[in-house]
Amino acid sequence: MPKVVLVRLETSPEDIVGMQVSQGILTVRGGMTSHAAVVARGMGTCCVSGCGNDNEVTIDYDAKVFTINGVTFHEGDWISIDGSTGNIYAGSIKTVAATENPYLQKFMGWADERRQLKVLTNADNPADAQNAMDMGAEGIGLCRTEHMFFAADRIKAVREMICATDVESRKKALAKVEPFQEQDFIEMYRICGEKPMTIRYLDPPLHEFLPTKAEDIAELAADMDMTAEALTNVVESLHEVNPMMGHRGCRLAVSYPEIAEMQTTAVINAAVKVSKELGISIKPHIMIPLVGDVKELKFVKDVVVKVADAIIAESGLDLKYEIGTMIEIPRAALTVGEIAKEAEFFSFGTNDLTQMTFGFSRDDAAKFLGAYYDNKIYESDPFQHLDTKGVGALVKLATEAGRATRPDLSVGICGEHGGDATSVEFCHGVGLDYVSCSPFRVPLARLAAAQAAIKNPRS
Repeated sequence: MPKVVLVRLETSPEDIVGMQVSQGILTVRGGMTSHAAVVARGMGTCCVSGCGNDNEVTIDYDAKVFTINGVTFHEGDWISIDGSTGNIYAGSIKTVAATENPYLQKFMGWADERRQLKVLTNADNPADAQNAMDMGAEGIGLCRTEHMFFAADRIKAVREMICATDVESRKKALAKVEPFQEQDFIEMYRICGEKPMTIRYLDPPLHEFLPTKAEDIAELAADMDMTAEALTNVVESLHEVNPMMGHRGCRLAVSYPEIAEMQTTAVINAAVKVSKELGISIKPHIMIPLVGDVKELKFVKDVVVKVADAIIAESGLDLKYEIGTMIEIPRAALTVGEIAKEAEFFSFGTNDLTQMTFGFSRDDAAKFLGAYYDNKIYESDPFQHLDTKGVGALVKLATEAGRATRPDLSVGICGEHGGDATSVEFCHGVGLDYVSCSPFRVPLARLAAAQAAIKNPRS
């Protein structure tokens, strides 16, 4: 397979197949926690995200050409990118693959003896899960199920679900997706065994699964036996001014409970099958995203429990499961005393929590944050290093209030801060149980957790 670098203005979940086959990803817009950066880290793929603005870098998708600093590159030209420095080079630069180092393994063993935080990983497919386990992860703290929806063998059924005009049609389309999700979970449960795996239900807005260009809409409409006009109306109806604060997360399950029903069926069936196959007891952890009110969580939880309990009763197993939520909305952090009555665990989604607490977009902030650093307003990117004064205060408050309601509450973070050393130190200090980070950042998190424990040991 030829080596390729994917060059985009910015990426979205729809680009996932192209990202998977790329050796490098280069985007004009974005930053440390943009879609491109987060997904690339999880894949272990080199990424430069936010290399300039739209005036400095131009891309002509139709001609397959981009220009940067006055230099034009065509499809087939060699470029090399450095994900650590952000440098972009014309031509091919020789690289050397990382190799197993027994001295590093011994050193990491020393770190594991001292740390008190568990280190989990963010993984959305079996390959990422295996990479993370090989690097010492103690489980999966975040499995983003939407990344499983874009594969070529299932995206059509997902689009049928989105375009459905009634519940029965939506369920019919979801029934086509369920076996794929179930098989993904089966493969990941086989890798994890009895280690925990937290599965986050569908989170992004539905428009991300549909094309936007007229020619792509026409092609998809013909494939789905719809008129281009009808599909265009669906696309336009899903348009939101600020989709990251719109119809996504648990709001999708409130509007369309059948989505949660399908995902629960896939999760529990997979857990039952692998438990029987391996003779172990798998305990699914189901995470409901973007909760802002306990009633939202209760509504979706009731859907999950009804489906899960029916499958478990039929299986004959005494299979246990937990239902929790991702705390990523400030209101949730401030009302966790109520939310903890329904949630058995919390996971702080610090990417979105930072975004909503500061009130700026994680994809666009890179455009102006440079001026903030130059003028000493911010010392560092709050999406890279956790803001301990603001966002951290919410994390600390929510952890204490949640455990006041439910003393055995398990609490961790699964945002990209989970792989940042200073953020890991903060998480240790406020008593979190674990951090979860991209597979290739697991060794860093293990070391940072050990250093935090040595510096400030818990009683």
